[in-house]
Amino acid sequence: MNDLEEFELTLQEIVSRGGEEIAEAWMKDIEVEYGRAPLIFKRMAERPEVLISHLLYKTAVIKTSAIDPKYTELISMAVGAALRCPHCTSYHMQAAAKKGATREEILEVILIAGMISNSSVLANAYRIFDEKMSRCLPCENRGIDIPER
Repeated sequence: MNDLEEFELTLQEIVSRGGEEIAEAWMKDIEVEYGRAPLIFKRMAERPEVLISHLLYKTAVIKTSAIDPKYTELISMAVGAALRCPHCTSYHMQAAAKKGATREEILEVILIAGMISNSSVLANAYRIFDEKMSRCLPCENRGIDIPER
């Protein structure tokens, strides 16, 4: 069975069982697989159509990915760390470990996420500096010169 056929079967199951029942079942599956369900999924489950559409999209991206699931979780952990989301970082760290990531791999990903996050802060701030501070608008309005060094 290919991915599209599997997706179509999933849609048929949603229609036959109903959104609330599917959302509840999928939440239980997530808790079994990962040990817990993220808070965002719990809130989405209050509106099953939101949870189901989100998980259908997420599943389609993951299932058709050329990237090994362990690396998908490590990437997700790195993004969570770079965005400074402790809940995302913790959840995806746990998921990566369940998918076979080693302690060393997790630590390496944390270092890489920190490096990228740091570079992002610097690149953004330097661009703003170049755009805004090459001429200081508040200073120009007060007649103050900013000396170049």
